[in-house]
Amino acid sequence: MMYDVVIIGGGPAGLTAGIYTKRAMLKALLLEKTGVGGQIIVTDLVENFPGFQEISGADLAKKFEEHAQKFGLETKSMVEVSGIEDKGKTKLVKTSEGDIEAKAVIIATGTTPRKLGARGELDFIGRGVSYCATCDGFFFREKVVVVVGGGDSAITEAIFLTKMAKKVYVVHRRDKLRAEKINQEHAFANPKISFVWDSVVEEIAGKNVVEKVIIRNVKTNATSEIKTDGVFIYVGLIPNTAFANVKKDEWGFIIPNDKMETSVRGIFVAGDCRVTPLRQIATAVGDGAIAAVSAERYIEEISA
Repeated sequence: MMYDVVIIGGGPAGLTAGIYTKRAMLKALLLEKTGVGGQIIVTDLVENFPGFQEISGADLAKKFEEHAQKFGLETKSMVEVSGIEDKGKTKLVKTSEGDIEAKAVIIATGTTPRKLGARGELDFIGRGVSYCATCDGFFFREKVVVVVGGGDSAITEAIFLTKMAKKVYVVHRRDKLRAEKINQEHAFANPKISFVWDSVVEEIAGKNVVEKVIIRNVKTNATSEIKTDGVFIYVGLIPNTAFANVKKDEWGFIIPNDKMETSVRGIFVAGDCRVTPLRQIATAVGDGAIAAVSAERYIEEISA
């Protein structure tokens, strides 16, 4: 079966692209590796998406999905894409369920949390090490946890963890945060949060579960330890783009033009997996709309 557009990824960018392609009366298919909704499903609270002063990430994701379904977007979950073969006016999307042919492809696969690289990190995943406070915070009620990082993800998740944990340490390698100022203000005002500046986690240790972290001050090189029951890591993102043979930067983020076109004609990109100065729901939505309209115009061009 030939589709006009195959959208890879079911987060805000992919779902928005789905809405726009269906409104353009295109035959579109959205493929999602896990469940439709993307990273926002595990976001506790969204306060910066226009129209919703305060909404849970899961509820916002549901609204995106329902909106796309209203226009009849076909979706398939639990489908993994391994490659895209460029055949000129058609693309062959190689998936775990077989090949799918399309005139255009929109890549909206998002990112995966980057590993810290500390000793013991991999040994304690699921036994005190986590990359998602919304998913695992429940297990740390009235316990002490360490959050590693200084960006928006780290700080918003640290604030969320104070709802359960009795103490939250934020370990950051610099002497100031990169998070939005409003998030910084909330964190600095929270009595449960303490900051450990200019420091990195060298080791995560324990017997059967996490019991402590060894930290090193990057300015003095002095080491110390924090007794903790859990470590939540937010030190960057890895784009889910290994399958895509298009131009990328040194970290694997896809490089588009202002129309969200990649280096391969007929393949477009949207959202967090592209080179962009900001990775937010609002920017992902904008990307999805641009990519969809660009794909529609490309299809009209090759069909003329």
